Amino acid sequence: MPAADTGASAAIARPDASAQPSPAAASSTDTRLTPGGPGYRRMSFSLFAAGVATFALLYSTQALLPAISDDLGVTPDQASWTVSAATGGLAVAVVPLSALSERFGRRTTMTAALCVAALVALLVPFAPSLGWLVALRAVQGAALAGVPASAMAYLAEEVRPKALVGAIGLFVAGNAIGGMTGRILAGWVTQVWGWRAGLAAVGALAVVCALAFRVLVPRARHFTPAPLSVRNLARTLGTHLSDPLLCRLYAIGALFMTVFGAVYTVVGYRLAAAPFSLPQGVVGSIFLVYLVGTASSAAAGKLVGRLGRRGALYLALATTSLGLLLTVSDSLAAVLAGLILITAGFFAGHAVASSSVSRTAKTGRAQASALYQTAYYAGSSVGGTLGALAFRSAGWDGTVVLGLLAMVGAAAITLYATRKALVERRLAMRA
Repeated sequence: MPAADTGASAAIARPDASAQPSPAAASSTDTRLTPGGPGYRRMSFSLFAAGVATFALLYSTQALLPAISDDLGVTPDQASWTVSAATGGLAVAVVPLSALSERFGRRTTMTAALCVAALVALLVPFAPSLGWLVALRAVQGAALAGVPASAMAYLAEEVRPKALVGAIGLFVAGNAIGGMTGRILAGWVTQVWGWRAGLAAVGALAVVCALAFRVLVPRARHFTPAPLSVRNLARTLGTHLSDPLLCRLYAIGALFMTVFGAVYTVVGYRLAAAPFSLPQGVVGSIFLVYLVGTASSAAAGKLVGRLGRRGALYLALATTSLGLLLTVSDSLAAVLAGLILITAGFFAGHAVASSSVSRTAKTGRAQASALYQTAYYAGSSVGGTLGALAFRSAGWDGTVVLGLLAMVGAAAITLYATRKALVERRLAMRA
């Protein structure tokens, strides 16, 4: 699993002439994808399609929760389980499926994951009860677990390091487009034909995206299969979990997603009720603000270049917190502005944290990314459930307080890292 197991490091360590890089080795290094180079555009479109399908399916019921509550006669916190079950299933399955990707390949794992999730999506509209709906959504989330960690590892292996943040930003942008398109499509279809038809429309979109991914994704050229070993997997996971920097990145990703899960699980209920009383189609269209997430995630690389990783995180935290405060207003314009800021801050923070994981982990990148995804989607599941409970007990203000507490936690972690880096720098200067 680790790169060192291939024996390449031993060859590099030899001082004789054979240790010098050969033209073939240099050519192999040059075959990693880079903007403007061959295969990069196909890779970008394929991962973009995978991101669209993943987020469209994962959150397909989120914009429809008020309609599901009305039709099935359930409360907001009960209906929220149709979202939390999917993200929870993904969080549980992402590590095992990332291990399978080490054996069978990133492309194969992502293709299988998208196909299974799309097929389940065609069954979801026929769920006879809330229990069946939640169960199918959990299976769907578990299937989708094969996409995120494998995608991050695929990019880390196939894209040159200087282009990695931008490439991951494009994948995250696909997530944003998928989340937006799925919700808008489902919202307008639901307004005319009901929530079951809305979910069927999202399933059809996912099938198209899965086919596009399989046709476009370039064959992996820098992947080396590794035998499945529970012992090696446990050792790799233990190594990552003992790395303080990786653990901080995992926590930051979870806290950002707690805010995002809480806000977007509950916002439909708020906008459908007084004083806004928006129809289902318009509520779904609110997710057009995801376009802001597309721009902010794609720009994350430039942001890190100007402000540094921690500087970019501070800006993302401040943007998200300001957005939360704006949504307290009863003005629809203020709420929309707040959602825009929350979305921009969240996607920027996620792109910075996830790309930092891929760059920090020197071995077992799939497992490092899988642990990030576990924390990230666990944050979504917990955030969605707690956000709905807070909304039920204290209204929208309760959901906002929950989000602000999560941002305070993420800011504290980032501040700790900043202070630690300053101390280490001073010690190095004295030495």
